[in-house]
This record gives sequence, structure tokens and C-alpha cells, in this order.
Amino acid sequence: MKFKPAYLLYILCLVILLFNNYELTFVVWSLTAFITIRSSFSKNFFYIISCYFVILIISFLTELFFYDNAIFNKIRDVTYLLKPIIGLVIGYNFAKKYANNALIYIINCGVFLSIIHLIIIFYSILAHKTLSVSAIRHYAGYFNDFEPYVFVLLLFSVKFSIDIPKKKRLLYLLIVGTSILCYLSRTNFLQILILILAVKGFFNLNVRSVKVISFTILLTLVSYAIIYNSNPKRKGTFTDEFLYKVKIIPIEAFKTKINKEDWKDFNDNFRSFENIRTVNQIYYKGTQAIISGNGLGSTVDIGRLMVTNDGTKVRYYPYLHNAFSTILLKSGLLGIFIYLLSIYFISRKIESDNIQINNLNKLLLGSGIFLLMSSWVFMGFYLKLDSKSILVGLLLGYREYLYKKENLIG
Repeated sequence: MKFKPAYLLYILCLVILLFNNYELTFVVWSLTAFITIRSSFSKNFFYIISCYFVILIISFLTELFFYDNAIFNKIRDVTYLLKPIIGLVIGYNFAKKYANNALIYIINCGVFLSIIHLIIIFYSILAHKTLSVSAIRHYAGYFNDFEPYVFVLLLFSVKFSIDIPKKKRLLYLLIVGTSILCYLSRTNFLQILILILAVKGFFNLNVRSVKVISFTILLTLVSYAIIYNSNPKRKGTFTDEFLYKVKIIPIEAFKTKINKEDWKDFNDNFRSFENIRTVNQIYYKGTQAIISGNGLGSTVDIGRLMVTNDGTKVRYYPYLHNAFSTILLKSGLLGIFIYLLSIYFISRKIESDNIQINNLNKLLLGSGIFLLMSSWVFMGFYLKLDSKSILVGLLLGYREYLYKKENLIG
């Protein structure tokens, strides 16, 4: 496989996320999307990116006619709301430009990122002399949505016609798998489970899939019950800290009553607190706000200064952990409907007898299901450090390439 210099742009789009600087990420992603732009898109892909444009337009018109938010906040919101579009376009362009080797290029990217992550972890443990879950995640990163896709593509390399030697495949699986494990991200573990079930076809309703899904749910409930009853400590051993995070999953983002004076309750359930404040703010501003939100530049008053992951102190939040709450704030229920429509277009399959296309259909269906869940706790495509928009765009473009190739041959 001959290396192509333009491939460096795509590697840079992923590596730049390690610096946790959104302004720099936006510039690099925008330049890459512009340099690799195509003159035409498929109808389905056009529908997908149009959904995100519509959410941006609703936010713009709402602010224009009903609110007068700060100019800096409006500019910031434009860059945030454009991110899913840019990421999807980058991935789509990549698939079209390097169609024959798109998946193997992405696997190489994933392995490269995994190695960097493991080096950072090793350095963090030595430099800071810690095995604390929170400390390691602070220094090395909280999650990576890109690597689970690479892991699943390697796991099912035959299904996706990825030509890779067995020994290299096993080595790559070990590297990427270890990196994912070291993130200790509950979301990533759930992502892998959903994608594996999807590729295996268990989200296509039949007797077999119902049995497997039911067994998976039962096993999950039993495992959770064991963890809950073991009563892991909030601050304890490496294992305790991780299991405690697992224990609070059912209430962390769904709790409706939170004691703000109890710092444990407040910090453990901050995602729920954000949602409550957002819904209350929208509700008390009336019908217009419920329908089309508070527009570009709008924020949610958390009521106190909070330290963010990048060390800044913020009271007025422009974005929440929950993508649905964020879209509700910017563009109301109308925006949420459009967002759900975009996920439908991403998940929609292409009818074909081609086995590889059908497996991509399954993987994209799993991506849609995961996107719904990740949108509730991790902002979906709108997260500043999100990279899965690039991969989903690539999968959409690569599937189209295979479909056109099949029809031309046929």
C-alpha cells in the first residue's frame, strides 16, 4: 500500500484532539475539509449534513428575532454547531479519496493513537507517581470514540474485507484493546458492546436476536447488582474508583432531585443537574423558547462557579454534557426533532446483496444507536473532543463507494 502525503491531514485531525484546544481543532478540521472538499455529495449524506445546518439556522433566527446574546458567545456557538458537519465531511472526503484503502488507513490511525495514549499513561504514572483512576484520566484522556471503531473493524476484519495478516491483526487488537481498557471509560465499553452486537446482526429483530439481547440485558443487570452490593468506595483503590463510577451509572444522568449542598450528590450527578437547570430555564421563558430555544450565544446559569476539565472556572454554560439539552437550549424541541432525524439518516441502510455493504449497514445502525446514548451523557457529535463524526462520515462514504462500484460492475 503506497503512502499518500494528503493522508497526513487526516492523521493531524485526530492527533490535534490530544491538545484539548478547540480553537486549534476547529482551524485544522476546517482547513482539511476545505482542501479535500468534493463538488458533490450523495442524497443521503446531503440530508444528514443539512440537518445540522438547519439546527444552526434555527438557533441563528431565534437569536436574531427574540434575543440579544453576546457577540463572542454567538461566534463560539457557530463554531461548535459546525463541528459535526466538518467532521462528517472530512470522513466522507477521506473515504472517497482513498476508497480502496480507507479502512486499513483508519486502522493504522487507530493503532498510532493507541500507542501515543499508552505512552502518555506510562509517563503520567512515572512522573506523577499515581495509579488513581481520576488522575490518570486527567493526564491521559477521558475517552476516545475512534479506537473502539478500530477495535471492532479489526475484530471483524473478514466481514469488512480488510486484508491484514493474522499476526499483525492480533498485535493491533492487543494494542488498541489495551489503550481502550486504560481509558476506563464506561461510554467506550458500552460503545464496543453496541457495535459488536450490531455487526453480529442482533439489532435486526428475530427470535435469535431477541434471545441474545435479553441475555445481554440480564447479564448486565446481574453484574450491576453484584457491583452495587459490593459497595465500592468513591475514593479508594484503582478498582474501587472505577466500580464506583459504574455503580452510579443509572442515576448519574437521570436523577431528578439533587441536594446542591451535598457535594457528593452534586458532583456525582452533575449531568442531571445541568439538565434540570436547562429544562427549567427553557420552560420559564415560555412557548417560544420551548419550540425554538434561546438561540445562538445562549447559556445556562449553573448558579455557582465550576472548574472544568481544562482548568477554567465557569458559571454560565454554553454547552452541557447532554446533546439533547444543548440543542434544546439553542434551538428548542424543533432542533431536537431535526437532530433525531439526522440519526435516522445515518442509521438508514442501503439495500444490497453485497455482504460488505450489509455489514457496513449493521455498523452504521450500531453507530446510530450509540449516538443516541452518547448524546445523553457525552454530547454526541457536538463534543469538543469528538472524533467519531470523522469515522461515521468515512463509513457512509465508503459504503457509497462500494454500492456504486457494485452497480457499475453489475
